[in-house]
Amino acid sequence: MYFDSSFIILIPALIIAAWAQFKVSSTFEKYSKVGSSGGYTGAQVARILLDSYGLYDIPVELTPGRLSDHYDPTRRVMRLSEEVYYGNSVASIGVAAHETGHAIQHKERYAPLVIRNSIVPVANFGSNASWILFLLGMVFGLKGLVSIGILLFTAAVVFQIITLPVEFNASNRALKILESKGILYGSELGGAKSVLSAAAMTYVAAALTAVAQLLRLIFISRSDD
Repeated sequence: MYFDSSFIILIPALIIAAWAQFKVSSTFEKYSKVGSSGGYTGAQVARILLDSYGLYDIPVELTPGRLSDHYDPTRRVMRLSEEVYYGNSVASIGVAAHETGHAIQHKERYAPLVIRNSIVPVANFGSNASWILFLLGMVFGLKGLVSIGILLFTAAVVFQIITLPVEFNASNRALKILESKGILYGSELGGAKSVLSAAAMTYVAAALTAVAQLLRLIFISRSDD
């Protein structure tokens, strides 16, 4: 049986990714049971924070799925999962504020967000086409295709790396706004921070996995020489 030794490069990143996913799920579950003293729902918090920054035209909508919350900069709409939209827990409020942070970044043209949005098409194409070109190049001995595949995957890696400051900044904004607006207090704020910190680790894990995968591609291409 053939064993791909290059897969060893991925193992540490995959372990971290699995741990990060478990951490975010368990932390969200824990703080979704802790109600906020203000009693606001995630949707209400998002609306309050958006309006406070003059973003009256950005609607807050429901979206299916768990932890599927996101801000869409193309359509300028915030979408919150049912648990966050209707929930008045510390976890729901933290997530809603985090997504509002992205909307504020968009308004202020936060540089890492602008860069990330500008490379989305290249990153999407790179992540989909890179392996196809890479494998075709390896099978038919076309080193040019191999190099193009690696280059395209590099674009996807850059996207994952530039995502990190975007996500960390959105969380920092969220916590500061929640505190300044008096929406969360003391331990409630600490709970929201725990939820957002756990969520941030999933992006760190994604970046590490992408880098490890890139190293694996380079290793495979050179081992064939």
